Amino acid sequence: MRGVVWLIVYLFFILAPLFALLLGSLPPARSFWTEFSVAIGYAGLAMMGLQFGLTARFRHVTEPWGEDVIYHFHRQISLVAVALVVAHPIILFVTRPELLVLLNSFTAPWRARFAALSTYSLIALVVMALWRAKLKIRYETWHLTHIVLAVVAVTAGILHMVGWSFYLGDPWKRGLWIALTVSWIGLLAYVRIVKPLVVLRRPYRVSEVRKERGNTWTLVMQPDGHDGFRFRPGQFGWLTVWGSPFKITAHPFSFSSSAAASDGRVEMSIRELGDFTDEIGKVPVGRRVYIDGPYGAFTLGHPADMHVLIAGGVGITPMMSMIRTLADQGDERPVLLLYGSKDWDAITFREELEVLKTRLDLTVVHVLERPPADWKGESGFITVEVLERHMPAPFADHEYFICGPDIMMDAIEGALGKLNVPISKYHSERYSFV
Repeated sequence: MRGVVWLIVYLFFILAPLFALLLGSLPPARSFWTEFSVAIGYAGLAMMGLQFGLTARFRHVTEPWGEDVIYHFHRQISLVAVALVVAHPIILFVTRPELLVLLNSFTAPWRARFAALSTYSLIALVVMALWRAKLKIRYETWHLTHIVLAVVAVTAGILHMVGWSFYLGDPWKRGLWIALTVSWIGLLAYVRIVKPLVVLRRPYRVSEVRKERGNTWTLVMQPDGHDGFRFRPGQFGWLTVWGSPFKITAHPFSFSSSAAASDGRVEMSIRELGDFTDEIGKVPVGRRVYIDGPYGAFTLGHPADMHVLIAGGVGITPMMSMIRTLADQGDERPVLLLYGSKDWDAITFREELEVLKTRLDLTVVHVLERPPADWKGESGFITVEVLERHMPAPFADHEYFICGPDIMMDAIEGALGKLNVPISKYHSERYSFV
């Protein structure tokens, strides 16, 4: 229900400013296509401004869906906003060719120049977001550029709107858009000033850097001068290691430690995958770090006869938090872990999982992509046949958690569909937010 309420609020802030322009005194009527292009331009600008809210990490907003869903929605709705903003001038140029002179930035009025700047910034933002990996742009560089382009795009769009002022004749209409602009600036200030100040006052100290199998390192962090925070197994936090919370880029990682720990200690297990993660093994013990969390709806707590955890690669980290927590709580329900890895030596937490079998009703099924010659277990990938071989029926009674590479998660969700498992019974977390 809370999710429905927030969705209505989101639509209200997009559509209400648009319909408000139709109230009060109105300017002379123009052609349908002119008015239509202006309407989608206003809607696109409202969507762009609300993007600052989607990435502000308000827990009450993200809890109904999970942070990863919010970020993926942020990405998809950005494409819609850009399409609306780009369609606005295209429609005008097609229906009113005389306006093509506005493309000449040397002779066009300043309000048209701001429109061009906003549009070009949005196009650059989308290109860099969609093809960051292919363009070989470092995550930190992309993140800073992404923020700068977003601010430029929204600011230039507002200045363009104010410059034309065709629908802003009434003072209260100008006041409405001024209030919206102030709220967008406030969201940005909250994310970049207020929130970092809160995190700055609650630092952590690295007490251990532990080498794991599979090119993975575990950071063990203790609260420094405070009691820490409570999290639910499967949640994650935004970690800042090199620098302060005011640094532009923090990195999201799942907690791998038990949520039942009473000393505030948290652990994050991070695989070396390039850029920032390659430096994790070099973090010195005693270093002060910062964690903004907890976040995420990928958690235990739903009624079920057993838990089925399906992990691929580094997707094992939230599953380890769940298994360790269930063991510490003495949970008697059966747990089935289907764990896909490249080879036997790359299985992170392999030895600990064997120990955890003695503490709870845990069954571990390793699925190896490149098994050794004498391997007698499952090989290849986790398929619907593998699921059927190891899960007891009825399949719809279990609670499922899926985390790993996108291609694996797509396949597993499809397999569960074939087994008639309702979507309400499985939970997915895609840890690639970009």
